[in-house]
Amino acid sequence: MDVKRVISFAALALISYVLVLQWNEDYGSKPAAPASQTSVSAYSNPAGDELPSADVTTTTQNAELPATGAETVTGAAAVKSRLINIKTDVLDVLVDTTGGDIIQVALPKYKATIDADDPFVLLEQTANRTYVAQSGLVGPNGPDAASTGRPVYSVEASEFDLADADSLNVDLSFTDASGVKVTKRYTFTKGSYQIGLEYLIDNQSQQSWSANLFGQIKRDRSEDPAATTDMGMQSYLGPIFSTAENNYQKYDFDDIDDGAFKQRSADGWVAMVQHYFISAWIPAPGAEYTYSTRKQNGNYIAGFVSPAVTVAAGQQQSVKATFFAGPKDQEQLSAAHEDLQLTVDYGWLWWIASPLHMLLTWIHSVLGNWGLSIIAITIMVKAALFQLNAKAFKSMANMRKFGPEMQRLKELYGDDRQKMSQEMMALYKKEKINPLGGCLPMVAQMPIFIALYWVLMESVELRQADFLYLADLSVKDPYFILPILMGVSMFIQQSLNPSPPDPMQAKIMKMLPIVFTFFFLWFPAGLTLYWVVNNILSIAQQYVINRQIEGSGKKEAKATS
Repeated sequence: MDVKRVISFAALALISYVLVLQWNEDYGSKPAAPASQTSVSAYSNPAGDELPSADVTTTTQNAELPATGAETVTGAAAVKSRLINIKTDVLDVLVDTTGGDIIQVALPKYKATIDADDPFVLLEQTANRTYVAQSGLVGPNGPDAASTGRPVYSVEASEFDLADADSLNVDLSFTDASGVKVTKRYTFTKGSYQIGLEYLIDNQSQQSWSANLFGQIKRDRSEDPAATTDMGMQSYLGPIFSTAENNYQKYDFDDIDDGAFKQRSADGWVAMVQHYFISAWIPAPGAEYTYSTRKQNGNYIAGFVSPAVTVAAGQQQSVKATFFAGPKDQEQLSAAHEDLQLTVDYGWLWWIASPLHMLLTWIHSVLGNWGLSIIAITIMVKAALFQLNAKAFKSMANMRKFGPEMQRLKELYGDDRQKMSQEMMALYKKEKINPLGGCLPMVAQMPIFIALYWVLMESVELRQADFLYLADLSVKDPYFILPILMGVSMFIQQSLNPSPPDPMQAKIMKMLPIVFTFFFLWFPAGLTLYWVVNNILSIAQQYVINRQIEGSGKKEAKATS
């Protein structure tokens, strides 16, 4: 290639790179800045124009509550509501005294964006977004069963802080007209994303009291604020149920639009899942619960209802559940429920991906950097598959070695496809070449690399993890250096392999590095780093094998002459 052509191609590549950078700056997706909005009561004006800086007069939306078939009507007019703030080392929670619902959960350990100091907000009730955790008591005597209002709880303070304590109880109290006192107790634990819920019923009335506990997650169909990629495979967004019949069952928003889900099961849980983060209701074990979904006022609701809890006159009793709100940290998820870690979804390759995740975590505990850990695990996986790769590369090297002979056969019999196929098969048989030898080993190892892809995709540990010039391995490379390196390495790797005999197929193969480069421009940097390292290792192995086979071929030719 002459010098002028090289300079022209280099100039064109530089201009294209600058144009892509500028396009990304002007039109590319940017991390959403934290919305400076005040959380509002879940039962305030739907337009969001009543802010809870003081007491807020609220209206009720009891159509969103589950029905048990035997509801009371106690009558309630407009009520006064306020918000309670509870802080721990890992949670910043707002509770609405109307219903005692959790209407906001912020995660201080996870920043909203890499450039912001504000915590990531998982749950919130604002004018623009609804994602809250509701709970209460419905049924014959349940305070939440009234068609005209939910209970407004009293609480001793507006702010609570775990500080240096190991646990914190926050009690919300309500006494109905008959004298039954209901205490809604939230329990927070240091370092945990679990929030304990316990209803303590003190029935000092003259009648037996009965109600059903419910817990539900209400969310609109707004986009996943934790999503980090515009292209490629996306993490699941929507409800998941775990029952005795099926311990991991997705029922997404489209499914709810088509029809409600309803199932009775002993134990289990219900969750709302998005990329990296999860919220879930886990009822106390040892009872049969009704799990269901419904759509109300444009919101999607997934929850459970417990069997009836009956408290005799003069007696006391309690009913419990656990709410989880936090990252998809497998240790934290397993501590909440043995099946909750299934929400870290590796698909059907979970049996490969789970050990890979454990290995990646162990490597990070040694190296202390997730970028280095990705490089290390790619090297380790490549080493484990060394012999399998070697067979594939040797087969491709042999094909490359006899490339001139194949080209000669193509020129002789190019118009006679049947004769050409016969001569090619004769050559394969004579030289003991397996044309599929380079493909089958590659196919055999693909599940491992796909599983590793999902491990990197689903690992919350990579979120906002830095490496070299990259501030966040979970988002795209801002300068597109890794995607370009991936394309160049793919081109080099392709040049070491034999060209396909079919001209059209050969042209398509030459275009693949360009196509994949543009495809990877918006991939998370951690995933692209994995592909770059894998390509470089493949190039090194293929180069050594090619030299060995070409060297042996020269020795044979010299010995023959």
